[in-house]
Amino acid sequence: MRPNKKDELVEKALEVFYRNGFHATGMDLLVRETCVSKTSMYKHFRTKEELILAALQLRDLRFRGWYTARVAALATTPQDQLLVMFDALGEWFREDGFCGCMFVKASAEFQHPDHVIHQQAAAHKHLLLDYVTGLARAAGYPDPETLARQLLLLKEGAITAAVMGDSADPAGDAKAAAAILLAAARAVA
Repeated sequence: MRPNKKDELVEKALEVFYRNGFHATGMDLLVRETCVSKTSMYKHFRTKEELILAALQLRDLRFRGWYTARVAALATTPQDQLLVMFDALGEWFREDGFCGCMFVKASAEFQHPDHVIHQQAAAHKHLLLDYVTGLARAAGYPDPETLARQLLLLKEGAITAAVMGDSADPAGDAKAAAAILLAAARAVA
């Protein structure tokens, strides 16, 4: 099915926001980069904020869909999936155009916890937490919620290290730390 003009606009805006950030991307830049007139843009989105929210929703659907499918393709058991999620991250880090986590950027640019864009970014992270908690629960860990939070801290640290260039293999480093964490959590059980 061919995307409509609104979908195409969100798609192109997502690329621009991911590459340049939200505050640095003005409406004039969006008009140039998306090849959509301001009139047409405002026909679909009353404000830049509405367009940002639509772009974040699209990014959430795409990233979580890709990430969970990739983890499932790399390992079949929840125990193994808790480790290979870092292999999937490493693949993402090596993609052309990798610019870090769009949701961390959104929460940094819209810092107030009550701001709708900040909340949209937080919702993405909560959905990932639910996913990893489900894996930890299915793998039989005694405290899956705590373990999932700890693993996601490693994930977020790996993303930051990948953006900053602090490590030759941030995903591998995080995976090695995750293996220690998983072994310790299993030993407590």
